[in-house]
Amino acid sequence: MSGGTVALRPLSLVEEGDEVLVGDPETGTFVAIPAVGGVVITALRDGASVEEAARRAEEFAGEPVDVPSFVETLRELGFLDEGERAPVATAPVQGRRWLRGVPAWVARPLFGRVAWTVYALAAVFDLAVLVLVPSLRPAPAQDAFVLDDVGLSAVLLYAFQLGLVAVHECWHWLAARSLDIPARFGLDRRMAFLVFETDLSQLWSVPRRQRYGPLLAGLAIDAVMLAVLLAGQLVVTSPLLAAWAFVLLFQIAWQCMVFLRTDLYAVLATRLGCKDLWRVKSLMLRRAFGRLSAEQEAELAAADPNDVRAGRWFRWVWLGGLLVVAVWLAYFVLPVVTGLLAWTVGEVAAGPGAWGFWWAIGCAAVALGPWLVAAALAVKERTAR
Repeated sequence: MSGGTVALRPLSLVEEGDEVLVGDPETGTFVAIPAVGGVVITALRDGASVEEAARRAEEFAGEPVDVPSFVETLRELGFLDEGERAPVATAPVQGRRWLRGVPAWVARPLFGRVAWTVYALAAVFDLAVLVLVPSLRPAPAQDAFVLDDVGLSAVLLYAFQLGLVAVHECWHWLAARSLDIPARFGLDRRMAFLVFETDLSQLWSVPRRQRYGPLLAGLAIDAVMLAVLLAGQLVVTSPLLAAWAFVLLFQIAWQCMVFLRTDLYAVLATRLGCKDLWRVKSLMLRRAFGRLSAEQEAELAAADPNDVRAGRWFRWVWLGGLLVVAVWLAYFVLPVVTGLLAWTVGEVAAGPGAWGFWWAIGCAAVALGPWLVAAALAVKERTAR
């Protein structure tokens, strides 16, 4: 603070009902504050002194506002211009820089009205085919192994998944670029699952109605790719197309599980106007089972009302989701893992002197490696706590 003025970082201000969402897009830090706080920030950003900002705030609120204390809060949040700040980490493994690259005007046609019409029609086509043509529904035990070599089939299946995940996450990024905001990629864990994710924190810097496109973009391109594969299978019988379709359905089914902080969870939280539904859900569950500390009780009491209202029912959705995950694993994952392990045991029985022994070990390691990485991340998180 010099000469009564305050140097702020390039902050974004977005009206959210009776509040203002203020944040630093470069660090990915966003908080909701009363509307009068937006008045103070706007004044300071325009070069007004602390005294002038306090006068404007008092005119807006109808009562005196402690602007010096508010400025100190901004400093604690890292919103004052006091040197370069790195983006806040939102995943255990994550890129350190925001990715821009593609110009907004290049990405915009991919998310215009025509594009979203195509995405919607593809989703309707997918649903219709899967309902009307039972033979094209996924059969994991059969679709996963497209070759006589079970190990190579498992490796190819994992390669298919990586490729489709890459397209899915890149579409999130392209949708963000269509709004002229960057994103970054990371690696995280959901329960026992390893997941790749796109950090779209900077969506908080745009109005709520503009956030849905980037959040749904991954599922949109998944629907188009699945439509192409299903259409291909209507024309020709191909184990390879069936394998790709199986992986895509696996991925789409995953995104529908809102209790695992998937894309549709982000859409739900945005639609409900939630700020931190996941944390509030956890606190309300702890209270329901009598495990809430005094500090956590105070945190819950100060939570956003939208989070509390949604948390009352979402906590039970999350709890019931454990059963849904078990069913999902039994249908999509267990047949594949069982087939792979049975083949591996048979090959390993030949002993280390045979080529099949090492080939089976290598294929099993590649296919099951993500589960081991997820376990390592879980240990890392618990150690950090």
